[in-house]
Amino acid sequence: MYNSTYTQQGKGSANYLTSLYLLVIIMTCALFLPLVVQSEPGVNLSASFIKQMGQKYGKRAQLRLKRWQQLMKDLRGKKEQTKLKKVNDFFNKVRFIDDIQHWKKKDYWATPVEFLVTNGGDCEDFTIAKYYTLKSLGVDMSKLSIAYVKALDYNQAHMVLTYYKSPRSEPVILDNLIPQIKKASKRKDLLHVYSFNGDNLWLSKKGRRSKLVGSSDRLGPWVQLQKKLKTQ
Repeated sequence: MYNSTYTQQGKGSANYLTSLYLLVIIMTCALFLPLVVQSEPGVNLSASFIKQMGQKYGKRAQLRLKRWQQLMKDLRGKKEQTKLKKVNDFFNKVRFIDDIQHWKKKDYWATPVEFLVTNGGDCEDFTIAKYYTLKSLGVDMSKLSIAYVKALDYNQAHMVLTYYKSPRSEPVILDNLIPQIKKASKRKDLLHVYSFNGDNLWLSKKGRRSKLVGSSDRLGPWVQLQKKLKTQ
């Protein structure tokens, strides 16, 4: 005999179990969400894109891209100090070449891919590559600033990456001029002018952000760089 009461109870139990199962899935996904690799335009590359770059720029260019991607895989979950050192060391092996010689332009801000496949760039390119790599590795953007400085020993404009462990801490400098990562106060050879990241633009004083003056969208080369990254 068909028992409607029993059937309704069965349906209720089944619905309850289904809801409970979905809840477990959602909670599990939320638990592991911080471990998901961030999708950073122009940084996390597909195998097909790397192969395409190899066909265009050669096997050595392809190998540099593969090593970059492997570096990021190896650094997942590592301490931030380790990430800073390894990323700084990796990019400082690339050749320094002036924009006029390399790109036939007075000022050109290359993407990390352009920097690696051509195996060369100037201080902006070193700094940009380090910035986006660390950001992709989970270093909060608020801790990073691309800093425009004057290199006093060379009497010329220069660019470096600054990292703040906490908002009030003294930043350290990642630079292509020297291999060591030092506190800003130890870099007497650098005169800080301004710094910026993906959101903000600051005037700088003694290596620190001193005054917020607006959005980084005020910087034309930075805006153009963002557009290029989205196409890679």
